[in-house]
Amino acid sequence: MTHPANPDASTALPADADLWRPVLVRAAVALGFGALTVFWATPSEAGMGWAGGLYLLATGAVLVWSVNKSGFPGGSRSGKILSAAGSLLAGTGAAVGLLSSNLVFGVLGALGLGLAAAAELYLGIIGRGRSVLARDWIASGVIGLGTAAALPFFINLGPHALLGVAGGGAIITGVLWMLGGLTLRHDARRDSIEAVN
Repeated sequence: MTHPANPDASTALPADADLWRPVLVRAAVALGFGALTVFWATPSEAGMGWAGGLYLLATGAVLVWSVNKSGFPGGSRSGKILSAAGSLLAGTGAAVGLLSSNLVFGVLGALGLGLAAAAELYLGIIGRGRSVLARDWIASGVIGLGTAAALPFFINLGPHALLGVAGGGAIITGVLWMLGGLTLRHDARRDSIEAVN
């Protein structure tokens, strides 16, 4: 899922061999949050705020961590977009955690998630054929935009519904990023074996 269909060696982004690490950490964060939302029967507004806020904060931090590993040249426009998306998501997570309410989670969480997803979708589209993460960014961006669009419609249904929508999107993206990370790890291991031989 992570490799471009026809990589162009002249314009390919030289991703680090350990790019799989932030990808798998992101998957673990998403799957952990998704599992929490499935099994948490009666969350309070404060619990929803902290759980959702920590999820957004951790995901934003992983996005920032992955900027240099993704192969973006220092100071490039794409690198700045990914950094801004990660920073915005982390800031949104902090706000959602500190200002726990259905309205804040439904509106501010949706706004932060939607902007970060739009950035990923954009990077996936412009990185097609150049970045090993392009297809994953496109899929993750579409899922994130769908989740963000749905969140405001569940504000009046309470924390359980809001966490269910956010957790559903997190589970889907978690599985996506898990597959991508495992593929990257396998390919990195294979490349290192080939380099030795």
